[in-house]
Amino acid sequence: MNALEIENISKKFDNFYAVKNLSFKIPEGSIYGLLGPNGAGKTTTIRMVMNIIIPDEGNIKVLNQKMDEKMKERIGYLPEERGLYPKMKVGEILLFLANIKGLKGEKARKEINFWLKRFDLLNWKEKKVEELSRGMQQKLQFIVTVIHYPELVILDEPFAGLDPVNTKLLKDIMLEMKEKRRTIIFSTHRMEQVEMVCDNICLINKAEKVLEGNLSEIKKQYGKNTVLLDYEGDGSFIKTFPEIEKIDDYGKFMEIKLKEKADPQQILSKLVGKIRINKYEVKEPTLNAIFIEKVGVRDEKNIISH
Repeated sequence: MNALEIENISKKFDNFYAVKNLSFKIPEGSIYGLLGPNGAGKTTTIRMVMNIIIPDEGNIKVLNQKMDEKMKERIGYLPEERGLYPKMKVGEILLFLANIKGLKGEKARKEINFWLKRFDLLNWKEKKVEELSRGMQQKLQFIVTVIHYPELVILDEPFAGLDPVNTKLLKDIMLEMKEKRRTIIFSTHRMEQVEMVCDNICLINKAEKVLEGNLSEIKKQYGKNTVLLDYEGDGSFIKTFPEIEKIDDYGKFMEIKLKEKADPQQILSKLVGKIRINKYEVKEPTLNAIFIEKVGVRDEKNIISH
């Protein structure tokens, strides 16, 4: 069964298309990446799924039925705009929001303590939300999203404000939820996280879908014609090699796309003795490189945003 089915949805604001003829299906028990540059239409799509915005055209089925208020009890939604009551204590706000989602009494208190302990927030239970750091508030917001163990979890930039330790923890929890047949949809600028956890992706640009499908299959379609080079020294001369189609240069790291039939070993032989090579790897292109190619915009910080 599909956890979400979107069929030819469109949404216009005045004469501007925020989303245009968008369709995709998300299998139950999978992790799905909704990607695209700023203003592409990702957040509008999510809001239509959540029935916050009504599409002008098309149909949406969530957990095999139309979305309504009762259905929202089966969904966990972490919105782009975070919203916690700053004057409430951590334990109080969790109990309040757990009750709204149908989790009450001793079961609610047990789950609150479980999640606070897992995110190392138990000692902050009696503190006001406004006393928490940005990263702590992000962890609290995630707990609010999943405390009732929803069947479908929708996360808009879930890694924002998290350090590497908590980013890994959140990733591990997402994978655990997948093992329990929960479905996760998330949009993030952290492409390495998308590649580690996503089964399928949909790339939206200028309100329309430009790429969609199984991530592994998508990367295979681009072939093993990409070289990842970690180096020290002046690598500017590499751009003159006739075998190279394109280079994304990050200073001491290059992602090099070779022309068809170019031999990666010949490139390597030209580099030896001219720069210090820490790593030379031939592989499928990264998701970030695929994004750049499909959208046609270079993001110098290696970031895909909303």
